[in-house]
Amino acid sequence: MTELSPTAGKNSQDIQGDEKLSPRKAPGICSTRYGIAFMVHLCNFIIMAQNIIMNITMVAMVNSTTHQPSFNDSTEGLPVDSFGDPNNSPKSLPAGGLGYGGQFAIWERWSPPHERSRLCGVAVSGLLLGTSIAILLGGIISQTLGWPFVFYIFGGFGCVCFPLWYVLVYDEPVAHPWINITEKEYIISSLAQQVSSTKQPLPIKAMVRSLPLWSMCVCCFSHQWLINVITIYAPTYISSVFNIDIRNSGFLSALPFIIAWVVCLLGSYLADFLLTKNFRLVTVRKIATVLGNLPSSTFLLVLPFVASNYIIAVSLLTLSCGLGLLCQPGVYVNALDIAPRHSSFLMGMSRAFAQLSAVLAPTVSGFLLSQDPEFGWRNVFSLSFVINTLGLIFYLIFGKADVQDWAKERKLTHL
Repeated sequence: MTELSPTAGKNSQDIQGDEKLSPRKAPGICSTRYGIAFMVHLCNFIIMAQNIIMNITMVAMVNSTTHQPSFNDSTEGLPVDSFGDPNNSPKSLPAGGLGYGGQFAIWERWSPPHERSRLCGVAVSGLLLGTSIAILLGGIISQTLGWPFVFYIFGGFGCVCFPLWYVLVYDEPVAHPWINITEKEYIISSLAQQVSSTKQPLPIKAMVRSLPLWSMCVCCFSHQWLINVITIYAPTYISSVFNIDIRNSGFLSALPFIIAWVVCLLGSYLADFLLTKNFRLVTVRKIATVLGNLPSSTFLLVLPFVASNYIIAVSLLTLSCGLGLLCQPGVYVNALDIAPRHSSFLMGMSRAFAQLSAVLAPTVSGFLLSQDPEFGWRNVFSLSFVINTLGLIFYLIFGKADVQDWAKERKLTHL
């Protein structure tokens, strides 16, 4: 591998104009890094599917004393549908538990800057696919084979996944025994100025004073507020207005997550495509964040004004949930841009901050509904729109996509 000069290393940060980062000579989709992305996709699929089926089987075990629970023709009573009970709604979908933040430690050393959107998108979309498949098949398996077989089937996939992960996934390209030498050099050279082999301490004080970091956290919080309102209260609104429980249809319950899965993949590829067209990285991140926030919150705001048409209302609700995943190649991967050395910690921190909305959104929305039965729904959706818009504006003003000074490698000197 040729040695990089300091000038070349500095220029490598401008991923739009640097030919060194061009993947033309490096393996593309049939490569080790994409293989790892698909492996993480599979793990996320299993994690979320097992989370969903746990709720399905609890309903079955409570409602039946035999191995043949009384389910309807899909997933009736399933509290984790795209829109369920506040106590069991899929709050972990955006967060993905401990695995979500932890998996970003992989992309610190495996994702070239101009491929981060699609690699992270492929990986994270497994959460959405796992949710939709579990909703579609969980009730059917429980009805036909009995609820224990839901554990056997999805648990079996988890048992298969573990040895595959152990054999195929490594911390960094240098340690991988089967990686193509061209791909290894391509990844290492593209990340030469962003990661280091030495452990860097967390610059906590600098992080607290960092407006780009705060803008990322605030925007994640406001977006998660919107997602929680959609998943918890919007279908209840549909049920109260039209007297139709869309949770009784497994397909309608899974449809928003299927759309979100497709949107996440397409949006991630579109973000990286824009980078090849000389768009600045920060511009791409902000475009994706706007597209993932503004249409979704607007559709939710309009929902009370189409109370006369069931099809339009359900369509707006489905699109609002599905289009929200356009944020994935935006604010949700921003930690890899501003602080790649600390991205896993920052992702965990921003997700923890965002999950405060899982407590606040149901509490505030429930209060608004109890205080004003006539205009309560309109107030809930309007408040969600305002919070989402304010968080988006804060990110558009202060969000950055270049490596922050506090996240760069610091050389310690000893006197």
